Amino acid sequence: MIESQREAVPRNDGGEFDTALAFLSFARSCVLKKVAGLNEEQLRRRLVVSDTTLLGLVQHLTDAERYWFGYTFAGDPRYAEVDLDMMVEPGRSPDQIVARYRAAISESDAHLSAAAGPDVLTAQPVGDVPRTLRWVLAHMTSETIRHAGHADILRELIDGVTRR
Repeated sequence: MIESQREAVPRNDGGEFDTALAFLSFARSCVLKKVAGLNEEQLRRRLVVSDTTLLGLVQHLTDAERYWFGYTFAGDPRYAEVDLDMMVEPGRSPDQIVARYRAAISESDAHLSAAAGPDVLTAQPVGDVPRTLRWVLAHMTSETIRHAGHADILRELIDGVTRR
């Protein structure tokens, strides 16, 4: 029997920044729901030709949060060389991976809260020019939503749980 994890999309419409932040938060929540309640074998299970797994998606999104918000936007050199890989080392537990994602989200949210608004420019260029926080926020939201869709399909293949 198919079970749903559906939740309503955000209704925030109080301005560009408020709406954008709400949809990023929603996307992150969707990813975290996809890994909730599964055991380690299920989280590491490879169901497609690529090396994509649920746990690998979370690891990848952790590094993406740190690269785009930590390094590109805020200029933190610790995140200049993140891996963005989906291959999870065998010694890293699912709890560690999820905790790292939650920590990266908190760090990103701190950068977003401290920003003066969506027009603030990145500390590091994207390509040859700085971009606005608006651009980084749109990029990370699209990245997270795309991988939430991957996670949704993987979760359905694992145990039949579907939707957001």
